[in-house]
Amino acid sequence: MTTTLYHNFSLFSGKKDHFDANASLIVDDETGKIVEADNGLPGKADRTVDLEHRFVMPGLINAHTHITSDVSGKLDALGSPKLTPVVAAKIALDNLESLLKHGVTYIRDVGADFDVDIQLSRLEKGGHIVSPGICASGRPLAMTGGHFCTISYEVDSPDEARKAARQALKNGADNIKLMATGGVSFGGESPDDVQLTEEEMRAAVTEAHHKGRTANAHAQGTEGIKNALRAGVDSVEHAFYLDDEAIQMFLEKGTFIVPTLIAVYGISDRGAGQVPDFMLDVAREVKRAHMESIGRAAEAGVRLAMGTDAGTPNNDFENDSAFELELMVQAGCSPLQALQAATVNGAELLQINQEYGSLEPEKFADFIVLSGNPLQDITVIQQEKRVFKKGKEIK
Repeated sequence: MTTTLYHNFSLFSGKKDHFDANASLIVDDETGKIVEADNGLPGKADRTVDLEHRFVMPGLINAHTHITSDVSGKLDALGSPKLTPVVAAKIALDNLESLLKHGVTYIRDVGADFDVDIQLSRLEKGGHIVSPGICASGRPLAMTGGHFCTISYEVDSPDEARKAARQALKNGADNIKLMATGGVSFGGESPDDVQLTEEEMRAAVTEAHHKGRTANAHAQGTEGIKNALRAGVDSVEHAFYLDDEAIQMFLEKGTFIVPTLIAVYGISDRGAGQVPDFMLDVAREVKRAHMESIGRAAEAGVRLAMGTDAGTPNNDFENDSAFELELMVQAGCSPLQALQAATVNGAELLQINQEYGSLEPEKFADFIVLSGNPLQDITVIQQEKRVFKKGKEIK
């Protein structure tokens, strides 16, 4: 075994509410795992790297992406009938490279063409590609003609939902994605539209949990959110309209919210002249309520995990994961809540917390090196940074 000692930095391990000064990490170069994490005198190693008084935190975990979505607009769009598996894989690999270079070391993909995310997850786990780790969902479940139906299993009863969930799990999905409501980006529907029923979602959630996997729900309107919560999902994505009852349900059930604030911002604040008018109108209408709902949830102590919905309009795979943390703070989260959402909470939601999400012995050395303290200024995560994946620096 050869080892590398990283020293002379301040560490946010994910397990404390502050950065510890004069920290060190010793990493096994072969396994990529941390051997020792210390704030005292470090042990000996074969190689030493001085991090020059920088700030180190776990790599970001983005719990809501669509890696087969081409944000450049040069290739066929997510869900397009013209998109082919080869092109979808090319788009996904480019997006994964961008995510990793910008500090995202693990993702959950929640809707990919041709189950590309499942196949790339296997390659990453086998060491055949260098990319963020991937918790894959493959194709979502939607009602016939519902949100994102172009790449989804279309289901219209609990039995059909059960069958589709079983097929997704057979294909290798780590998570089952459910469409509880309409959304912003599709015409002929609204965020308040109730789509999959509570009973349909419960059937799919039950199958996921039987296999030790998770289930999440795209849910924007209040009633759809409550349906998803009653169905037993592990996380609700977006959560535009939260009332007091919904917040209490989150607290009682321990369910996560993945806010994806940048998804609305990308349309409302960046979309003029680039997206259809109907999309602009809806995004601008929901933006304030969305920010207020997430702020209220954070204040109440609802568990949050960071996700961006990367691949939606004007919402890229580069620094928008870091920008999401700034938006979370603007909404009312503390910087600590934002950092926890992107590290330990994300790892718990994705069920990878035995090896990821915090920097401590026996976990993978996925970390980023920052020039400043994000607990004092959350925007430093958007600035130039060094990224390490399993102890190897990403160039």
